[in-house]
Amino acid sequence: MSTILIKSATVVNENKQFIADVLIKDGLIERIDANIDAHADETINAEGLHLLPGLIDDQVHFREPGLTYKADIHSESRAAVAGGITSFMEMPNTVPNTLTQELLADKYAIASRNSLANYSFFMGASNNNLDEVLRTDITNVCGVKVFMGSSTGNMLVDNPTTLDNLFANSPMLIAVHCEDEATIKSNLNHYKQLLGENIPIQLHPKIRSAEACYLSSSLAVELAKKHNSRLHILHISTALETHLFDNVTPLKDKRITAEACVHHLWFTDADYDTKGNFIKWNPAVKKESDRDAVLAAVLDGKIDVIATDHAPHTLAEKEQPYLQAPSGGPLVQHSLPALLELHHHGKISIEQIAEKAAHNVATCFQIDKRGFIREGYWADLVLVDLNQPWNVNRSNILYKCGWSPFEGTTFRSKVVYTIVSGNVAYANGSLIEGKAGKRLNFNR
Repeated sequence: MSTILIKSATVVNENKQFIADVLIKDGLIERIDANIDAHADETINAEGLHLLPGLIDDQVHFREPGLTYKADIHSESRAAVAGGITSFMEMPNTVPNTLTQELLADKYAIASRNSLANYSFFMGASNNNLDEVLRTDITNVCGVKVFMGSSTGNMLVDNPTTLDNLFANSPMLIAVHCEDEATIKSNLNHYKQLLGENIPIQLHPKIRSAEACYLSSSLAVELAKKHNSRLHILHISTALETHLFDNVTPLKDKRITAEACVHHLWFTDADYDTKGNFIKWNPAVKKESDRDAVLAAVLDGKIDVIATDHAPHTLAEKEQPYLQAPSGGPLVQHSLPALLELHHHGKISIEQIAEKAAHNVATCFQIDKRGFIREGYWADLVLVDLNQPWNVNRSNILYKCGWSPFEGTTFRSKVVYTIVSGNVAYANGSLIEGKAGKRLNFNR
C-alpha cells in the first residue's frame, strides 16, 4: 500500500486540538508528530484544515438486498465517504430480512466487493429466530437489532417471552428501536376516527408519541437491568427518555447506552409545515423542547453516540399522502456538515463531535483499532474546512434517491478529504473508487 503524509493539520482527537503531521503507511497511522520529514507517495497540505477521526455511523439502512431501486451499498457508501463517514453499521430490515447467518454472510460478501467505506451488519431478530441469533460470531458482527415497534416484514419482536429470552441469552450488544406498538395503533385509530384517511403530517409526533417511545425504552432498560444485558437504544427523540440513562459510569463500563440522530438534533415539529414527509421519521421529530433535551443529554454524557439512521426512499414514495409515505430519509452525506453547523452556532464543540460520532462509537461497540487518531490504528480520517460555505442542492446530492431533507441549506463547513483504511477515497469533491473498505472487527 502507498504512504500518505498529511502536513500541518489541526488534529481534533480525544478532547484536544493541536497542529501536527500524520504519516500513514500500509493503511495504519504510523506516526503523529509536530514535523515529520519523510518520503511519501502522496503529501496532503492540510494547513488551515481540521483533521478528525472518520465518523462511524452505527445505524444506516442501505437497502441491499431487495430494495436497491432506492439505495444500495455502493451508492450509499459513496455518499457516506463524501460526508466524512468512514465506517457504517447497516440494519437488517432489507428484503429478505437478515434473519439467518446465510443472509448475513450474503450482505458481507456484497460489501466486500462494493463498499467504499468500512462496514459491519447487524443480525436481525424476530419472534422466532433466537437460535439463529445465538449462532452469530460476536467478534466480527456489530450486534443484534431488535424492533420493539412496527417494522418491515417479520421483524417486530413483541412476544414477551421472546424478548425476555433474547435479553437473557444474547452474548452481544442488543440495539433496539423503541416505540410501543399498542400506543401507536391506539393513537392512529383515534385520528382516523376524527379525520379519516386525510391525516396531516403535523400529527406524526402525536401518533408516534413521546409516550410510545418512553413505554418501549423503559421496558428495554428494565429487561437489560434484569439480565445484565448489553443494551444500546437507538435514536432517542424525547426529553422523557433521557432520564433513563446514566452519565456517571465510564462508557467502557456501561451496560446500557444510547444514541441520538442528527435529524433529532436539528429539526423540530415546526418544520413539518415546510418539509412535510421529507422529515417523516420513526421515531418522529418532536417538540423543540425534546430536541434541546436530547442535545443536552448528548453533551452531558447520558446519550453516548451520534448517528444518522440514514434510510432513503424515492421522491415518489415520499410525495404520497401521509399514511402512505414511508418513514426515513437520507443523511450520511450531510450529517458531519450539519454537526459542524451546530458547532458554528455554539451548540457543540468540534471535540465533542469527534467524541460522539467516532471515539464513543468505537468504545461502545468495542471496535478494533478505529475511531481515534492514534499511532497503530487504522487511518480512517476526514479533513474538513470550517470556512468553505456550500449549498445543498440536487446537483451535488450523491444519494441514489436523489434528494435530501437539507436541500436549500447552506453549510459553512465542507469535507475536503476522506481517508478510509489508509486509502484516499474522497478528495476535493471527487470520489476515488477501486479500493473497498474493510470489515470491522470487535474486541469482545
